Amino acid sequence: MISFPRLAATVLLGLLAWPLAPAQAQRELLPLTSTDGVYTPPKGGVMKFSFSWPEPSAEFAGFQFSFRVQTYENAYAIDPARTRLERTGDHLRVLCQGFTWAGGQEKAAGELTADLQRGADGSVEWQVSAKMNQPVKSISTVVRGIPRGQLSLAGENFFNPGDDEKIYEYPQLFGELATPLIVIKKADNSFFSISARQQEVRPARFLLQPGPDSYRAELIYEQAGWDRRQQIQSSRWHIGAAPSYEAAAKPHFDHVVQAYKIPAYATRPDVPAWMRQTKLVVALHGAHWTGYVLNNYAKQLEILRWVATQIDPGQVLVFLPGWDGRYYWNYPLYQADPRMGGDAGFRQLIDEGHKLGFHFSAMFGTNSANRDLPVFKKFAEAITIRPDGDRWDLNWVDWDNDRRGDGWMPVMNVGVASWRNYLRDHISRVITEYKVDSYFLDIAGLWENNRQADMYLGTQQLVADLARRHPGVLPIAEMQYDALLGVIPVAQVPRYSQYPAAYSLYASSYSHLSTPAPGRGSTGVHEWGFGNHRPISETQRTIPTITFADDTFDKYREQVAKDIQTAKARKAL
Repeated sequence: MISFPRLAATVLLGLLAWPLAPAQAQRELLPLTSTDGVYTPPKGGVMKFSFSWPEPSAEFAGFQFSFRVQTYENAYAIDPARTRLERTGDHLRVLCQGFTWAGGQEKAAGELTADLQRGADGSVEWQVSAKMNQPVKSISTVVRGIPRGQLSLAGENFFNPGDDEKIYEYPQLFGELATPLIVIKKADNSFFSISARQQEVRPARFLLQPGPDSYRAELIYEQAGWDRRQQIQSSRWHIGAAPSYEAAAKPHFDHVVQAYKIPAYATRPDVPAWMRQTKLVVALHGAHWTGYVLNNYAKQLEILRWVATQIDPGQVLVFLPGWDGRYYWNYPLYQADPRMGGDAGFRQLIDEGHKLGFHFSAMFGTNSANRDLPVFKKFAEAITIRPDGDRWDLNWVDWDNDRRGDGWMPVMNVGVASWRNYLRDHISRVITEYKVDSYFLDIAGLWENNRQADMYLGTQQLVADLARRHPGVLPIAEMQYDALLGVIPVAQVPRYSQYPAAYSLYASSYSHLSTPAPGRGSTGVHEWGFGNHRPISETQRTIPTITFADDTFDKYREQVAKDIQTAKARKAL
């Protein structure tokens, strides 16, 4: 392991032995490798090359920059013998006319250009492009000199990663990057940001590899998997110091709003008036995956008649997870369940609920379909295939409690017309037949690079088609990434707790369907089982949400009543 303070001696010795190169590049490129300046072996590692990969690096604005290109068959470093640097004031251009592979042992044809610009505040922005004689998958910038500290991922709370190497990805469903921004809080309580300033939704990966004094970072832009061009241009990357979290985050979020044309929530036309008056969401859990019915339609209507005695129903959104029978197993049939009361029972629930003044949202799976159902053949082509060719199954849930994830349900690609149109038509049918006021798009925040089509554009098209058919019917998303804020104005699970204005100025939110119910803390139809119920707070950020499991109404009605009173007293934030 070579500590960063010792690099100066290593660089001077390496320069003497470095292959012949143009005079300027030989004078300025530092002969670093992937193991320089970081803990080797790592104290908590990720997969990597088992040798020192060449990283000839250019010094700029106090950082060291190198580049790597990944195709579908190998990885390539810039060839220092065929690279030159052009410096003009606060600008650096790296021009590479060839690559090496096999860790520098072989050479390959190709081109790479990187343009780096230093701002007046010392920040650096750049883009990098490359051409090869084969399809290019992704392009990496290696940056040394990133300060260490606590991390905030996509506007969420800070944590200490210690000496572990960490990889974070955008857009990532499971709690990593809902926007491609990482903010570092240094020991002196100043801040440093790393972000991708994108114009379209594409994968952005961040590897933070610690050494004693700083991070070696890999910032990776991946081309669309359905785009097999032999050239690539990255998004614009940004790094820089800031005196406060807001100063670090605001420019990034300002860019997001501009890039995806996100309207202000206060005036956006896709929010109906009743949603602006909503003070409470009640989630009435229906049928579990196993077929266990927590609340049938008649019981749900009984609950609503009681709720109407506690709060103005016009201020309540009724959310219906598991309304269509066996949760997830019945996706994508979207039919009233006979065991819960059938068509007549579901229609009575909605009609009588509307007479009381409630508004309803029914649940649909944006990207989930049971391949064992006969209907699956209609859209089987929409199974998600990742860029490297592997099929992606929704196999991270243990539905049957055999203590292993079940893979009978593939992830469906809403960018593919056959699936999107099927889903659109079934949502439209439910809206038309039952007059629901809203539709909920389960796992809408999932975006995965793939070989077929853009899931973001597919979601955008789905919502636009439904808006034309059903003006005023509200779309709701689960776990949005940043670009979806411009498409869907309400979601389960808010974002950006460290900088809430970046979310709350543009969208509203309520709690997830897995929110533990009063009493034993059942998560209803959700797979998480039980958790600790948290009473509603008058100061909470999200719209108060009460979930009703099988025993909530019968045994814990008094606790529910207290939560409703708190929800009525809460002032919208």
